[in-house]
Amino acid sequence: MSFEWRRARVIVSGGASGLGRAVAESVVAAGGQVVLLDCDAGAGETLVKALGARACFMAVDVTDAEALLTAVQQARSQLGAVDLAVCCAGIAPNARLLGREGLHEAELFLRVLAVNLIGTFNLARAAATVMENNKPDEQGASGVIVMTSSIAADDGQIGQAAYAASKGGVASMTLPLARELSRIGVRVMCIAPGLFDTPMSQSFNDELRENLAQQVPFPKRRGLPEEYAKLVRSIYENSYLNGEIIRLDGALRMSSK
Repeated sequence: MSFEWRRARVIVSGGASGLGRAVAESVVAAGGQVVLLDCDAGAGETLVKALGARACFMAVDVTDAEALLTAVQQARSQLGAVDLAVCCAGIAPNARLLGREGLHEAELFLRVLAVNLIGTFNLARAAATVMENNKPDEQGASGVIVMTSSIAADDGQIGQAAYAASKGGVASMTLPLARELSRIGVRVMCIAPGLFDTPMSQSFNDELRENLAQQVPFPKRRGLPEEYAKLVRSIYENSYLNGEIIRLDGALRMSSK
């Protein structure tokens, strides 16, 4: 196998929009193949039509471990192998522990953990299962898993307790998974984006989004999804990147609110 973007065979969760969509577009534009995994069937089908023959879509909820495993195995059959798995599925509700409308709902906290943390674990688990059967390259490399945390894991704001906890969990999985999967030649990396111009950030109110954008030292704007995709490509092609969390944030350190 060759770790070249133009030959990559990729699965992306949350692939129908935002960061995942940018990765899919980058892969296809370079000549690679991608399978989009998302629970939004309408958006997924629309995107696949736009991307063309080198892309396909499978409707799946990342919180359903067995359904996700089946989808990844089907993706391997369709692509021939899976070289890269990118975990982009996530939600970012804003809720205070002691809010004006009452207590933070326990069910909401569990839902955020289920999608962001357990969903990431589920895809890493499924991807490792199929990558284990890849033919290693001359360095013994068999695949790459890229997970998505957030700078909120380190400096979460008021109202982000659930989100920060879930993304902190993703960050904490990075090194132990990288260590474990080294025996099968699979690298595991994590990207911690700052404020990006995605549908997820649109869940923040306009005042918060603008305030955060102005706090970015440079460039003083929200990140672009294609900038996330460029970093995924760099991780994929650089064989010495492993077990690390990379902040992609324009040097933003978020204030308390």
